[in-house]
Amino acid sequence: MRLNKTLGWIACTILLFSSCSVKYSFTGTNINYELVKTFSVDNFFNDSGGGPANMEQRFTEALKEYYQRNTQLELIRSNGDLQFSGAISRYTLTPQNAVSSGDPNLPDRAGQMRLTINVDVEYINVTNEEENLKRTFTFFQDYDPRSVTLLDVENQLVEEIFEIIIQDIFTATVANW
Repeated sequence: MRLNKTLGWIACTILLFSSCSVKYSFTGTNINYELVKTFSVDNFFNDSGGGPANMEQRFTEALKEYYQRNTQLELIRSNGDLQFSGAISRYTLTPQNAVSSGDPNLPDRAGQMRLTINVDVEYINVTNEEENLKRTFTFFQDYDPRSVTLLDVENQLVEEIFEIIIQDIFTATVANW
């Protein structure tokens, strides 16, 4: 008797969730896969004037890979149901705190340097224009210039910053948190 009740609850739960038109996934998306089947990503540009030579290509490819890995959408060349375009608009290094050299004749040095990247994104959902957005996503990482140079850590920092920015884009577009 107890097994029948348990199986009944499981069957009801499965029926309830399978009848919903919006399918939820473990990645937190709320994509209606009956309406939205494809996505496209235009090549992002580097309008910042800084960064590694292939930074815009790395961002574009990472964005595509993230959506392929975390949704059931098919990547197409252009005019997807979901469309992404934009540019890397800021790549800046700024000192965060000064460290005294201890010598009044020598200048203070930066104790931490901060790499900040901004990405301007235009997102178009052709099936629901209310979800369209134009927004700047930004993140930063600090490093210690006393122990490493920017050239030593630049690729790693850019990758870590892009990871967070892409997660934020994903959340703002298809997770709707």
